[in-house]
Amino acid sequence: MSLPRILPMPDHSPNERHRQISDGWIRAGIFGVSDGLVTNTSFILGFAGASPGHNVVRLAGVATLIAGGFSMGSGEWLSMRATKELLEYEIEVERQSLIDDPELEQHELRDMFKARGIDDDLAERLSIDLMRDPELALQTHVREEMGVDPSATGSPWAAAGASLATFSVGAFVPLLPWLWSSSGNEVWWSVGLAAAGSAGIGGAIGLFTRRGVAKWALRQVFVTGLAAVVTFGVGRLVGTH
Repeated sequence: MSLPRILPMPDHSPNERHRQISDGWIRAGIFGVSDGLVTNTSFILGFAGASPGHNVVRLAGVATLIAGGFSMGSGEWLSMRATKELLEYEIEVERQSLIDDPELEQHELRDMFKARGIDDDLAERLSIDLMRDPELALQTHVREEMGVDPSATGSPWAAAGASLATFSVGAFVPLLPWLWSSSGNEVWWSVGLAAAGSAGIGGAIGLFTRRGVAKWALRQVFVTGLAAVVTFGVGRLVGTH
């Protein structure tokens, strides 16, 4: 007598709800906005430290925003595309193995269950029952052996778009005063906006991850500030002459 068929868990449980965080665009978006802010703050203050003139600093900031945004987007697309194709290839290898040697694959499932502490007899029956559904057997093999959900390998285009957009938003923050002001206080405005932006980004990450808003805000401000101080110092040291 076999066990009842094991079915995939439903997407939503009435008692608990989980956010979908496996898609690559979330990671790309978080990294993009943080990287954009840190990169352009450092770039702008590095140039400003050399005192090349308002227009040069503004041009450097605009160039970094555009070049960095497209670089991040294209790099994210290539990375996600390569990862997705590699995962899809490995999934197909596993699918073919289930067709070519189902007995060996059933034994692998049994051994994986036993390694998790399941009783030998129960592990045997579970593996046999799973193998009756090829797709469920494939999903189980891929999750156990590769650590991924075969139905959630991510979208390269979504990741690229999120990376480009969020990098541009982050990079725009320290650039803003150089676009509308020429009072001579642009450096301080950039510092203030970068600090506020860093605190906001860090706080949002802390809120999203449930790991402490203040801790993440201070962490992001520290990282941005450290990068800005170093590049400003290098710019001041090297100068334009």
